[in-house]
Amino acid sequence: MTSKRTPTSRRLSLHHVRLRNKMMIVYLFCVLIPILLTNIIFYQVTSDNVKKQNLEDTTRALEQIKNQLWTELEGVINVSSGFFTDNKLYELMENEYARPADYIEAYDSYFRRILNSYTPIYASVQNIKIYLDNPTLLHSGGVGNLTDEVKETEWYQTLEAAPLNATVFVRSPKEDLLVSSGPTRLSDTFSIVRRMNYYDSLNKREKVLKIELKMSALHAIMSNLNIKGELYLVNDRGEVEYSNRPDFKWLEVRQQLDTIQLPEKSITLQTDYPEGSMLDGWRMVAAVHEDAIYTELHEARQFVYWLAAINLIIPTIIIGWIARSITSRLGNILKHMKRVKNHHFITIRQEETQDEIGQLTGEFNRMTLQIRSLINDVYVADIRQKSLELERRKAQLNALQSQINPHFLFNALETIRMRSVIKKETETAKIIHNMAKLFRSSLTWKRDRVTVKEEVEFIVCFLEIQQYRFGDRLTYELKVEPEAESCPIPKFVYLPFVENACLHGVEQVKQGGHISIDIGIHDEMLHFSINDNGGGMGQEQLERIRKYLSEEDELGERIGVQNVIYRLKLLYGEHFAFVIDSQPGIGTTVQIALRLDHIKFL
Repeated sequence: MTSKRTPTSRRLSLHHVRLRNKMMIVYLFCVLIPILLTNIIFYQVTSDNVKKQNLEDTTRALEQIKNQLWTELEGVINVSSGFFTDNKLYELMENEYARPADYIEAYDSYFRRILNSYTPIYASVQNIKIYLDNPTLLHSGGVGNLTDEVKETEWYQTLEAAPLNATVFVRSPKEDLLVSSGPTRLSDTFSIVRRMNYYDSLNKREKVLKIELKMSALHAIMSNLNIKGELYLVNDRGEVEYSNRPDFKWLEVRQQLDTIQLPEKSITLQTDYPEGSMLDGWRMVAAVHEDAIYTELHEARQFVYWLAAINLIIPTIIIGWIARSITSRLGNILKHMKRVKNHHFITIRQEETQDEIGQLTGEFNRMTLQIRSLINDVYVADIRQKSLELERRKAQLNALQSQINPHFLFNALETIRMRSVIKKETETAKIIHNMAKLFRSSLTWKRDRVTVKEEVEFIVCFLEIQQYRFGDRLTYELKVEPEAESCPIPKFVYLPFVENACLHGVEQVKQGGHISIDIGIHDEMLHFSINDNGGGMGQEQLERIRKYLSEEDELGERIGVQNVIYRLKLLYGEHFAFVIDSQPGIGTTVQIALRLDHIKFL
């Protein structure tokens, strides 16, 4: 029983969708949409976490300011408690003095000492003063007369409205600036005020203790750098007692916090003082702009944007590259198949690849060639094949001929060397042998790397040739650590520096020329050092050689040291070190260090 596909199933099949469109569907649903959704979700979660963390940090900083202020006030309350429970102080204030000298004696013997004992200890205390209605006391030096004028002050009225034994915290003028030149008081301070009525038997006269706080201490507390916004200290009536807002004149007039226009797009945070405390009903309020809360969020947003761009661009390029590789080659195969249909047996000319499309291309080419060979005259095809074979053999013959020419030169040098040996000119024979060895190595580049041991052999050959030339004017010392001999290095990477030391260094010295060469492994690096006592070079020439390290031009006709530096940059990138130092009349030192983890032992 056979089943027929319905038109609906045919429409849903992907077999009728072009390959380019299939790749686009894969890109949309497997790359673009998932990356966009992932980044949107990541940004949303990150923004919520950043906002929550910044709000928690700001709230914590606000709580810290509240606690610091309360700690300062507790210290001042402790000071007031010392006065509040001092029995002898009560006796001195209740006593009626017949003469001012009697009061001064009592003041100097006790009162002055206790007044001056607290201020140095508590840095936040500005001034301590006791108001009472004893006319026999001299009202100065911490003692004030409780006059009707004092009773009309705001701080006294606040104390009157408080419970009998309450301690109140109020803003009031400083004691030395009680007389104001108008409604504006720019020297207000905060004070702790309480009645001194601890002993019933010594409570005949009304006594009020007033301790002023230093505004600098309050400024230090309220200038917390962790609060990036406006800060308000609000009393139990909702009035602003203090603010760090520069344009808000809180010293001039008390204003309800609700009537103050806060900055747009600001977030309001507050923390309340505990019930039953001296600051019951007071609260600390912070108005922080959203930009301060979302500063880190903006940075995270930029990071998300860049991450999304990278996640989109790189896959898009890769998928586009792969899709183009597939569709272009398949389209090329289809085009040639249509040509075969029209009896044009043309093979596909493209690089052979190992993937399925490359194999399909190869099979198509073989099929096309087989069909064409069956149709075309076999004889013509055979003649053409033989012609191609002759051309190939001619090319091989030319290649062999190009290798014969240096061979004759090597044979000629060998003939001269043997002639020198027969004539017992051993030194000349040795020099010719070294020269032939160097010449043969310079023309053979099938191996672009040699071991340190082989490079040292080239160096010895060259130095022996130079000793033949300079005679006693040249001596050399060569030290090579055994473990360094097997390290592979670029061919002729050390020899040009030996050549320069001979030709540009020792040649300038009339006698006593010396070259020292050290090769070894230290600190996971292969080190080469050469030093000569030749004529040296000037600073300008040194800078020109050091400039080779930063040049990015093509090699061109570079030779010698410039060639070596360029090859090291190509092979090792930044994983090598080159140091050269020279002084005229003293000599030259060259050091090269290669990373061992970038060297593969032969």
